[in-house]
Amino acid sequence: MTTITHNDTVIGTIGSGDTGVANGANGSGSAAAGTAAASSNSAVSLADIPTVPIPEAQQADIQKFETQLARYRSDDLDPEVFRVYRLTNGIYGQRQGGENQMVRIKIPAGVLSPAQLDMLAYISDTYSRGWGHITTRQNVQFHFVQLDDIPQLLRDLASVGFTTREACGDTVRNVQGCHLAGACPHEVLDITHWANATYRHFLHNPIAQRLPRKFKINFSGCATDCGQAMFNDIGIIAATRPSNGGVERGFRVYVAGGLGANPHPAIALEDFTSREELLPTLEACVRVFDHYGNRDNKLRARMKWLTDILGIDELRRRIFHERRFLLASASWPGGIPEEVAEHGDEPAGVSSEVAPTPMGQGTPVTLRRPGNYERWSDANVVRGVANGSVSAYAWARLGDITTAQFQALASIARDFHAEVRITNRQNLVFRNLTEGQLPQLFARLEEIDMALPGAELARDVVACPGADTCNLAVTQSRGLADAIGNRLEEEGLADLGGVRTNISGCPNSCGQHHAFDIGFFGAERRAHDQSAPGYQMLLGGYVGQEKIHFGKRALRLPAKNAPEAVVRVVRRFADERQVGELFHEWLGRSGGAKDVGLSLKDLDTFPTPEESPEFYMDYDETGPYEVQLGDSECAT
Repeated sequence: MTTITHNDTVIGTIGSGDTGVANGANGSGSAAAGTAAASSNSAVSLADIPTVPIPEAQQADIQKFETQLARYRSDDLDPEVFRVYRLTNGIYGQRQGGENQMVRIKIPAGVLSPAQLDMLAYISDTYSRGWGHITTRQNVQFHFVQLDDIPQLLRDLASVGFTTREACGDTVRNVQGCHLAGACPHEVLDITHWANATYRHFLHNPIAQRLPRKFKINFSGCATDCGQAMFNDIGIIAATRPSNGGVERGFRVYVAGGLGANPHPAIALEDFTSREELLPTLEACVRVFDHYGNRDNKLRARMKWLTDILGIDELRRRIFHERRFLLASASWPGGIPEEVAEHGDEPAGVSSEVAPTPMGQGTPVTLRRPGNYERWSDANVVRGVANGSVSAYAWARLGDITTAQFQALASIARDFHAEVRITNRQNLVFRNLTEGQLPQLFARLEEIDMALPGAELARDVVACPGADTCNLAVTQSRGLADAIGNRLEEEGLADLGGVRTNISGCPNSCGQHHAFDIGFFGAERRAHDQSAPGYQMLLGGYVGQEKIHFGKRALRLPAKNAPEAVVRVVRRFADERQVGELFHEWLGRSGGAKDVGLSLKDLDTFPTPEESPEFYMDYDETGPYEVQLGDSECAT
């Protein structure tokens, strides 16, 4: 039997009739890693992984998938109907077509158990290509999975409490939460069980199955907003208000945010939402979106467009109207959720002996001491909670984790009795540690190449899957991320704190390029009568303190010059910033994105193909660049 715990309590209950605790993606490679038939050759033994009984509802889901797959194979099921059904079950077609599938695993609030980490190793080794990928929404994804292997893969996942159900498609997607919830000295509430209760409420819920478009919900435990509530369909931030001479803890709910080609900031629904009213408020939001979202034009179907169509005042009115009468619905989720009532939501509290580690975008991380362990401790350890425990990051380059790393992470979690969570910057964090455990943890992470000081430093570059597997991407965003990381290392700038770089392979912002200090999205360029990979550079994005600023366009440039552009901007920021100054504040003082972009204008130059043929090949490619787009299956 395996359980997923938080502060020594089980997060949810996996039992008969329950869909289980589901606990997300990209990369280069060329061929499927294997099939279920080859599982006997796996280096990971399924027999060694502690499992739980698969709930009846989840068994029925898997059997249904097997049946519908057989119908599709026999031409008894319309391919378009099967595509929609497949997506609702978290199975996404790749640009390679044919039998190649991406499998997205939902991990609410990013919580992982040791058994689940072992299962990720097994999935990686048996069905995929030897590694998996962490997404910016706390999912884990595997690519090049063969379609006929999906039913058995789903059974394997279910045996440790995973599900892929509603991880893709026009559904309520994975519910995100702060990765330090319950272990953060700054939090107002521990949102862990709130996020999991929300996930459970909407999973399999009839109102959340066939929405006009995908719907994303994020939780943050305080205004620092490490959960990134400010650019989602619903963002929930723990907050307080005066009450009867004291302070009442509850939430501030933000609605209609989104990124994509047309980013919208989330807007506060009301000043304060009580704990008893939170889930009814969330259901009312989903119902209004279901009723009034655009079902005729996918490009204008997200919740954010309702503010343009209805106006925020009318949108609020309809949500409040829906919430008021929701009591009459059989799905009314009012009051404190049972899970929260049982396990609590008290904040971690602040230590009286240790200064809390600063959190959030722009965190002023400074590596003050020599030595690999000391630098890691300065950058990757979070201190300051009342019980004296600490948390420590394991840095995953590009969000990729190999089979051996998954296995090692599972072993570390067991040996240290630590909680493990996925971060939305594609790393992992070990929680509930003691200071005395840190040297040994560092040594164990160093053995698997996950001990670089990466948290909140310039080397922590985030990228979407890009043209490696995504049908909509026009550039190899992962290759660019790798190249930027390498150039920062070469220039001695990778250890700089307070600057985040995010990359998308197209304008759709799966890599969240709008929301962070330096952003890129891929675009085709034409030079000397040839196509070439290029990027639009944005500067000044920021999310935190219940605010969001979207990055402004600085300049377009060839893909091969983007790393040099980052190096110049990061170096200038390092040289010119004032004490405690955030990147977007420095940018405003320096003339803004356009002025800084003008200083890089010499980089927007293509040599001839004869002079530099590499400018006409994308990263990780060996042939001439060409755009190859497929039908979108909604990659985020």
